[in-house]
Amino acid sequence: THFDPGGVCNRAQVVTFLWSSAGKPEPDSSVNPFVDVPRGSFCEKAVLWAYEKGITTGTDATHFSPAAPCSRAHVVTFLYQYRGRPEPTVTAAFPDVRPTDFYYKAVLWAAQRGITAGMDGGNFRPASICNRAQIVTFLYKDAKNP
Repeated sequence: THFDPGGVCNRAQVVTFLWSSAGKPEPDSSVNPFVDVPRGSFCEKAVLWAYEKGITTGTDATHFSPAAPCSRAHVVTFLYQYRGRPEPTVTAAFPDVRPTDFYYKAVLWAAQRGITAGMDGGNFRPASICNRAQIVTFLYKDAKNP
């Protein structure tokens, strides 16, 4: 009966939110490359779907790390990859996001589309852990402009 907007979201929850917003599509395969995603778990289908669609490759070849807290960088990267990695047309958005960062294009894309305006002081704060309210806000803003 509680949403817990300030609650920390882990990787399993974020991918499940994204999978749910996509209509809970069935994965094409039941082959699970991740030893840490148990068969029948709440996130199994979401993780398999995200892996098949190239939204995530896991934290290494055999681990998804479902219980790891999800950073802002990871959330926008999941969304960016879900949308097919479109090329952003802006080249700068936040002083704490560098071209060498794995999430660089994802953050530019998210800022360009109004999915994020950053946080305090005009920074993106990529390493900050996302709470549930932030994640559903990202998803909502993304859904308004697919």
